[in-house]
Amino acid sequence: MKNELMQRLRLKYPPPDGYRRWGRIQDISATLLNAWLPGVFMGELCCIKPGGELAEVVGINGSKALLSPFTSTTGLHCGQQLMALRRRHQVPVGEALLGRVIDGLGRPLDGRELPEVYWKDYDAMPPPAMVRRPITQPLMTGIRAIDSVATCGEGQRVGIFSAPGVGKSTLLAMLCNAPGADINVLVLIGERGREVREFIDFTLDEETRKRCVIVVATSDRPALERVRALFVATTIAEFFRDDGKRVVLLADSLTRYARAAREIALAAGETAVSGAYPPGVFSTLPRLLERTGMGEKGSITAFYTVLVEGDDMNEPLADEVRSLLDGHIVLSGGLQKWGIILQLTCWQR
Repeated sequence: MKNELMQRLRLKYPPPDGYRRWGRIQDISATLLNAWLPGVFMGELCCIKPGGELAEVVGINGSKALLSPFTSTTGLHCGQQLMALRRRHQVPVGEALLGRVIDGLGRPLDGRELPEVYWKDYDAMPPPAMVRRPITQPLMTGIRAIDSVATCGEGQRVGIFSAPGVGKSTLLAMLCNAPGADINVLVLIGERGREVREFIDFTLDEETRKRCVIVVATSDRPALERVRALFVATTIAEFFRDDGKRVVLLADSLTRYARAAREIALAAGETAVSGAYPPGVFSTLPRLLERTGMGEKGSITAFYTVLVEGDDMNEPLADEVRSLLDGHIVLSGGLQKWGIILQLTCWQR
């Protein structure tokens, strides 16, 4: 495809320091590569020769580097060459993404090429506190239980907490049709492929699809892609916010993002501290969630689903996320056995 060819050409430009850095794979596991590759930096992209697969540096120990590949490690072998590309992962942004479905790395999944787009680094700094406008306007979601009981403000970040099978994804689908949004950015992380297709085909109507960007990283994708999907969706939402749009970011789910990040961190040698999660997971969450909210011109109103085990709202991940968000919606399964579904308990901070 033309778009993939252009992306490869962009990655093959000579590095800024005038020479290329090469290395070799020494060890291979299910999720990580251990390579001798001196002089690389954290987050740098590397190209695996001769196939051209990409991997990202996630750890450095002297002249050795730990890399997380963008694809499966099947077929790789020790001794293969690596070339450091002296750049970080960039994602496509722009109006051309509206109505499109892309994967967790920003590549199209709907069989069509991406037209002219802009490219941005996936990991940006949150807006400074004094640049953010205050939250003064409500965002109408079209869901009476939310709009009447716990009105969501434009630019707020809200968590949707529940046990499995209570209705998080259903509520998120209802929020896709929020009348107060100019643009919707929907990211589905760790879902089954069948559910993704059903969600897109039967939940989103044609009018909603035209103003929606969908980012998908199914459960079979590598851990790095599942982690990167939320960053890609946030970067796309930031582009539209900077353009003065009212953006609604819908993420399903923050728990699966954290589990994928844990998978990489534990494989890289980090020690699990709280609820089997290493400290790197908790240090990344605030910076990622702070990227949403009010900007200088537009806004990003974010809804994140969080899976809790057995309605335990005090488990480490749910407790940490609850402290970072502005509002919480808890879906209770207590009355579900009576056929009463989508019971909401709402708090606003």
